[in-house]
Amino acid sequence: MSEQSTSSLAVALFSEILTNEQLIRNRLSRVLPKGMEISHFSVLNHLARSGEERSPAQLAKIFHVTRGAMTNTLSKLEWAGYVHIRPDWDDARRKMVAISPAGRRARDAAVAAVTPLISEMVEELGDDKVRATLPVMRKLRAKLEDDR
Repeated sequence: MSEQSTSSLAVALFSEILTNEQLIRNRLSRVLPKGMEISHFSVLNHLARSGEERSPAQLAKIFHVTRGAMTNTLSKLEWAGYVHIRPDWDDARRKMVAISPAGRRARDAAVAAVTPLISEMVEELGDDKVRATLPVMRKLRAKLEDDR
């Protein structure tokens, strides 16, 4: 493949990814429970699935955002009663974040709200096409994470 066609292919790939990401975010934002943002759902979902406390710095790294952006998200989640933030008993300079029972309920409501939308998209595309796409998307993510 020539350098020109490889370059065009790369531009087309990233253009599709960016457009899809924006369209998905818009659709998800419309079905999430009132007041919940995608960043809130993402953090709650991570904490619910992992079952472990995380520091704000760990969460910022996991979500590839600045510490300031994560602090802002966590402040909103704490205000809503969705997370508990406590001092780290081993290092008073750090804090630890855990999902609260209310946060788990909010996360579960969000999952219930987005599942039909996501399932519908997968059904329309077809399971086989989605399964075939996932390895490529995972390799691309891994490559992007390695290049950071």
